[in-house]
Amino acid sequence: MDIPAQTNTILRETDAAGPAYQAQTALSDTQLAASGVDSVAPAVAAQPSPVSPPDPAPQVPDEVVEQTEALPQPVKVQEETKSTDIAHQSASSSGTISGLAGVLVKQGVVSEDIVKEVVGESITTGKQVEEILLQRGYVNDVQMAHAKAEYYHIPYVNLSEVGAAPEALNQVPEGVARRYQLLPFSLNKADKTLSIAMANPLDLRAVDFVEKKTGYQIIPHLATESDLDLAINERYAQSLSTEVTEALKDTTQANQKVVDVSQLGEVIREAPIAKIVETVLTYAMKGRASDVHIEPQEEKTRIRYRIDGILHEKLVLPRGVHDAVVSRIKILADLKIDERRLPQDGRFTFKMGEEEVDLRVSTLPTVHGEKVVMRLLKKTQQVPSLSDLGLRANALKVFESSVQVPHGIILITGPTGSGKTTTLYSALHKINTPKVNIVTLEDPVEYNMPGINQVQINNQAGLTFASGLRSFLRQDPNIIMVGEIRDSETADLAVQASLTGHLVFSTLHTNSAAGALPRLLDMGAEPYLLASSMTCVMGQRVVRRVCSHCATTYVPQKEVLMEVKEALGPLFDAWMAQQKGATEVQFSKGVGCEECSGTGYSGRIGIYEVLSVSEKIGRLIMERASDSDIQRQGISEGMVLMKQDGFLKVLEGITTVEEVLRVAEISPQDQPDMDLVQDPIANTNEQASGGD
Repeated sequence: MDIPAQTNTILRETDAAGPAYQAQTALSDTQLAASGVDSVAPAVAAQPSPVSPPDPAPQVPDEVVEQTEALPQPVKVQEETKSTDIAHQSASSSGTISGLAGVLVKQGVVSEDIVKEVVGESITTGKQVEEILLQRGYVNDVQMAHAKAEYYHIPYVNLSEVGAAPEALNQVPEGVARRYQLLPFSLNKADKTLSIAMANPLDLRAVDFVEKKTGYQIIPHLATESDLDLAINERYAQSLSTEVTEALKDTTQANQKVVDVSQLGEVIREAPIAKIVETVLTYAMKGRASDVHIEPQEEKTRIRYRIDGILHEKLVLPRGVHDAVVSRIKILADLKIDERRLPQDGRFTFKMGEEEVDLRVSTLPTVHGEKVVMRLLKKTQQVPSLSDLGLRANALKVFESSVQVPHGIILITGPTGSGKTTTLYSALHKINTPKVNIVTLEDPVEYNMPGINQVQINNQAGLTFASGLRSFLRQDPNIIMVGEIRDSETADLAVQASLTGHLVFSTLHTNSAAGALPRLLDMGAEPYLLASSMTCVMGQRVVRRVCSHCATTYVPQKEVLMEVKEALGPLFDAWMAQQKGATEVQFSKGVGCEECSGTGYSGRIGIYEVLSVSEKIGRLIMERASDSDIQRQGISEGMVLMKQDGFLKVLEGITTVEEVLRVAEISPQDQPDMDLVQDPIANTNEQASGGD
C-alpha cells in the first residue's frame, strides 16, 4: 500500500474512534508536561483535528450554490485545542523541539532559538505558533506546507507546476471544490484513483464525500491555500479546461478511430478535435505564450506553454486523442499527415478577434508519438524601442552612437531565446529611412518590417547565410543584417562587407560581449581586419518583470544585500546617492495573482552589457588577447556587466535577484575599478521610464 493510501486508511480508523479519540488528543499543556510526553507519533495520534477551510468565494453561480446546500459541512476545530497541540509539539517539557516546529528546524527553515522565542510568545499571547511564524516572515506558506506534508506523511503538490486535467476536473463540481477547498488534478482510470489537492487533507468527511460522489479512491495531496484559491478560480473559470472538457465528451467514440489510419481524415475534421486545437491556440494568445508544446507520454498528452521564457504545464489530454490533434495541426500547416517517421516543418495563420498570429510548426517523432512545437509570431505586434527593451544610461548612449556609424560590424550575443533578434529589429527600426537601402537575411523572418527587404533562408534551395550575403553585396545595400554568423565563410564576408562601407548587424552565440571577439578569431577572421571593422558588441539576457498587479516591497536579507553590493561595487554607492532621503534598501517581488497566473511575474525586460571597440580594445584584438582581458579593459572604460545591470533593475523594483542569478553570472575579477570606472548610471532616472 502506498503512503497516501496508507495514511488515508489510518485517518479513517482515527475518525471512527469518534469523541473518545478527540478527547484523548485534546490534552492541555499542563497534562502533557506532567506526563512527560515529548510529542505524539505523527502518523497515528499527533494529527490535530482537521482545520476548517475558509468560506466559499462569493463569485459562485446561484445554481452551483443550490447544488451544494445539502453538502456535509467541513470539519471544524476549536482554536484553543489546536493552539495547545502545536505549542506542546514545538517545545516539550524536556526542552527538545519536536512536532511541526521540529520539522521546520530539521529542514533548516528556522533555528531552534527562533522556535523557542515564538513558543514563548505563543504562551503569552495565545496565538498559534504557526500563525506567529508566518506573520513574522520566518517561514512562508510554501515552506509551512512542505513541513506539514512531511510531518503528516502526505505528499505535497505545487499546482502551478501541474497542468489542468479536464477529465479529473470534470469529476468534482465547482461548488464542491470551493466548499472543501480542494482541486482534482490527476485521474488514473486503470487504478480507479483520483488525486486531489487539499488545504486540509485531514478532513475525512470531505474525502469520504468526494469518494462516494466520484466512485474513485481519493489520494489527498497537500497544497497551499493561496495556490488552491488561484487554481480553482482559474481552472473552473478559464475556457482552456472547461471547453476542452466538453470537447472530450464528444470524442469518446472517436478515440477508437484514431488508430485506424484510413479513417483518420474523418476524425480530425470532427468538431471536437478542431475545438480542442482552437482552444489551445486561443489560450496561447490570451496568455502571452511564445511557444506551445504538445508532448505525448506513455499514458497522457501534456500541453505546455512558454510564458515569459518559462515553460508552464497547463493542460493534460487523454492519450487517445493525441494522434487526431497532431493530424489536425498538420493539416493546418500543410504537412503530410501520414508521415510520422521524419521531422516536418510548416506554418499557418491563426486569427482571434482582431489579433492575428503566424505559427511556425515543427514536428518530431518520439518513442511515444509525434511531438509538436508551435512558435507564435504576432503580425500586429509593434517593434519596441531600445529604451522599451531595457537599454538605458551609458549603455543606451553607446549603442545608439554605434548604429549611427555608416560602416562597421555590430554584434548582439547571447544564448537562444535571449531576445537578440528583437534587439536587431529595434535597431533597424530606428535607422530605417527612405534614404538607406536595408536588406536582411533571416531564418526565419519573425517580424515584417515596412521599407526593409527581408529574405528568408532556404537551405534546400541553396540560399544560406554565406550565399545570401554574397548576393547582397550586388544589391547596392547601405545596411545589411545577417541573422547569425555560423561559420568562417559568413564571418569573412561580414568583415569584408563592413570594410567596403556597409553597416553590418549580426548575432553570435557567446556568453558575454567580450567573448565574441575571440570567437570570430577562432572562426578564421584576421585580427588586423577585425580590429578595424568591429564597432560595438552587446551581450544580453532577458529576465521576467515583477507583476505590477501584485508587487510588494520587502527588506532583503543582509547576505543577499551584501552580494548585490559586492557585485555592483561603486555602482551601488552611485545609485544610493541618487536616492534622496532613503535610509534602507527595499526590493520588490510579486506575491501571485490572477493576472500573472500566480507566478509573481508578468512581461520581460532585457539586461545588457555594451562593449564599445575602442583603440585599446583594438590593440588587444591584434594581440589575440583572451576574453577576460578584453572584458577587464571594457570595464575600465565604463562598461556595465549584465549581472550589474540586472542588479540595478532589482534596486529599482523591476525584477528580482532570483531572476538575475538565473540568467547571468559575474566573477570576482570582473569588478570595476573605482578609480577607472566612469559614471554609467548617470541619467538613469530619466531613461528608466522607457524601460518600465
